[in-house]
Amino acid sequence: MTPLSLETFVKAGQDAETNQYRILNGLKHYREEFTHNRIYPALADLISLLSVLQSLVQESSTLEQKLPQHIAGVDLATKKLHLEPAGLNSPDLKRILDLIEWAIPHLKTTIEEGIRIYDFVDENIAVEEVGILPMYREEGYYFVPEHQASLLHLLKYETSLYSAGNERFRALKTNILRSIPQSAIQESPESIKLRLIEEHHDLPNPATFLCETELDFPFSETILPVAKRKLMVRVFS
Repeated sequence: MTPLSLETFVKAGQDAETNQYRILNGLKHYREEFTHNRIYPALADLISLLSVLQSLVQESSTLEQKLPQHIAGVDLATKKLHLEPAGLNSPDLKRILDLIEWAIPHLKTTIEEGIRIYDFVDENIAVEEVGILPMYREEGYYFVPEHQASLLHLLKYETSLYSAGNERFRALKTNILRSIPQSAIQESPESIKLRLIEEHHDLPNPATFLCETELDFPFSETILPVAKRKLMVRVFS
């Protein structure tokens, strides 16, 4: 199904009951994801959508500027396009705002379900260093288990800085180097680290961490995203 988005509200029809049904049906999809302990990208998408909708309600006087627009002309003096809302009138705006205000509590309730799962996973994941931790930690190795598939993933991680507006944020990128069946692991994490050093000469003294958890939740949708967030905290703490 199509995920909920701002477009869901902007292009809502005249029938309020149909609009509400469409949104509730969309939220059902997210709750099903949470029922199966899959929190990514569902939780992040819902939180982002809620933030946008709350901003629109708070700034309803400028809502027309945030809605789809068409080119009405060109200002030759300023060399800028003159944009106008694409056919939206006051009743349209009120209907959209009413729908948004109705939907916000439902979004919050669904988000709370996802946050409970996130918190549970966060509490049941620990990040431990493997060997001596060097001063340089912006890249290194991260060992993360996937119990559903009985695998231990050996990841290389890299951190970077990016700007958004006037703020700067850190991002973490991971790449799976190898996945080892847990039943075949006969080495300690320290020995695995030494083997990686022998195989990859670009990191002679890598920061290396081990994710410890007994959870058998979905890997890509839950374990890895939470494990990466915990690694970021550990790397820059």
